[in-house]
Amino acid sequence: MAFEELFKSADWKAEKHVPVIEGPDEVKKGEWAHFQVTVGKEIPHPNTTEHHIRWIEAYFMPQDGKFPYQVGKFEFTAHGESVEGPNQGPVYTHSHVQFSFKTDRPGTLYVTSYCNIHGLWKSEKAIKVV
Repeated sequence: MAFEELFKSADWKAEKHVPVIEGPDEVKKGEWAHFQVTVGKEIPHPNTTEHHIRWIEAYFMPQDGKFPYQVGKFEFTAHGESVEGPNQGPVYTHSHVQFSFKTDRPGTLYVTSYCNIHGLWKSEKAIKVV
C-alpha cells in the first residue's frame, strides 16, 4: 500500500474524524490569514484515554511549488489519563487549533489528523492570493 493511501477522507458533516478547515478562500498578499481546524466539528469525536485525536498537522503547498511547507504541528496529550486509571484524570484536550500564516503565492492548505484507533485523515483548502 502506498503511503498516500493510508489517509482517509470523507464529508465532515457525516464523519467525526475529518479535520475541518475554516478560514478565507482568498488572502491578501503578505498579510496574516487566520485559520482554525477542528476534528469532530459536526459530530463530536471522543476524547478519552482509549479513543482520541493525537495530533493535527497543517502544510501549505504553493502553486507550482516543489514541496509543501509545514505551517504547524499541534499535539494533544491530555486524554484523561491518570495514576487512578483511564479517564480519571483532571485534564482533557480538545482537537481544535487556530493558526495564522502569510503568503504571497496561491496554493493549497493541507491538513492531516491522527486518531489512535481510526488512523490518518486529511482535508484540503485552496487559497487564492489577491
